Amino acid sequence: MPALIALTLSVGVLAVIDTWLFGLPGLAALNLQVWISFIAWGTHFQAGGKLNGTLTAIACMSFGALVGMAAIILAGGPFSSLGTLAAPIAVGLGAALIVIVSKIPYLGIPPIGFYGFAAVAGVILLKGLAPTAAIVPTIISIVIGALFGIVSEVVTDALTRKGQPSAEATADPGHV
Repeated sequence: MPALIALTLSVGVLAVIDTWLFGLPGLAALNLQVWISFIAWGTHFQAGGKLNGTLTAIACMSFGALVGMAAIILAGGPFSSLGTLAAPIAVGLGAALIVIVSKIPYLGIPPIGFYGFAAVAGVILLKGLAPTAAIVPTIISIVIGALFGIVSEVVTDALTRKGQPSAEATADPGHV
């Protein structure tokens, strides 16, 4: 079948499974977040797909989440005496760190790091968790989403008629 139709079917069916999975009581009790999974799924393709894209998505987004956790801790702790500048300075330092490490393998796509930073902040705000309690569910959600990315790519490529573009080329044509 044409690559776009194969990608449509693969992503549609897997999105049902991903959403159902995160709705299971056991996973919900762990504060896992399907929206983080979807972001990580997309970053798999943004990072070039295949195993390298999965590893890059997980590493970049998880590193960004760790930096975000540290920034929130700094803003509420050591930087708190800075008043209204505490959070902006902590965020600015975190953003700079995400960019400066981009020469390290698997951390080379700063926007993916920013998604991780925002994801951990979202868990903290939405669930009312302490930063250190929010990091594990954030990273588990990232890993699950990146794995859905590679599964959707494999399924799409298996369904695609020979001679058609790959799942990666179809999902993110500007990065092939």
